[in-house]
Amino acid sequence: MFEILAATNNKHKIEEFNTMLAGKDIKIIGMSDLENPPEIIEDGKTFEENARKKALEASNFAEMPTFADDSGLEVEALDGAPGIMSARYAGENATDAEKIEKLLKELEGKDNRNARFVCVIAIANDGEIIETFRGEVRGKIIEKPRGEHGFGYDPVFVPNGYDKTFSELGSEIKDKISHRARAIKEAEDFIEDEMSTIDDFDF
Repeated sequence: MFEILAATNNKHKIEEFNTMLAGKDIKIIGMSDLENPPEIIEDGKTFEENARKKALEASNFAEMPTFADDSGLEVEALDGAPGIMSARYAGENATDAEKIEKLLKELEGKDNRNARFVCVIAIANDGEIIETFRGEVRGKIIEKPRGEHGFGYDPVFVPNGYDKTFSELGSEIKDKISHRARAIKEAEDFIEDEMSTIDDFDF
């Protein structure tokens, strides 16, 4: 079993990653599995910058192959907001419900509800960034939350081609079509095809 560190404390993300990689000889562990993990400040201006920083710092600390994702929701009518601030859109310790409430308030009276989820994954090993991968899924923001599954903005996001929110579709479908699923599929293919050839990288 190949073990790789995900530079996150978000248990929901860890669960999604492991579900997406079920059946593969890969196990994802999180920062909470480490002793005294560092706090990594996400001060980049893009998803790519934040993902690369998190992956590199976590990999250097743990001395093992690491990947980090930075993801968020971009809404056309809000000029791409909340974007990289998606997790802190309503304040540092805001709940998902509070973030959704702010988003819907900002969209009141706006006809354009187009949005996209973006996920960028960066892989780091041995003091350097190996590669980055980007996944997107487009859809619309509805006026009221629906569904009991998922997290973040899932209850108000309906992906194109569906009439249900990510929260209503559940993990079986979401884990196949989401921004994170698309990015991790690219990363998975890279790990299997490329990283096993890197010097001093045991796969």
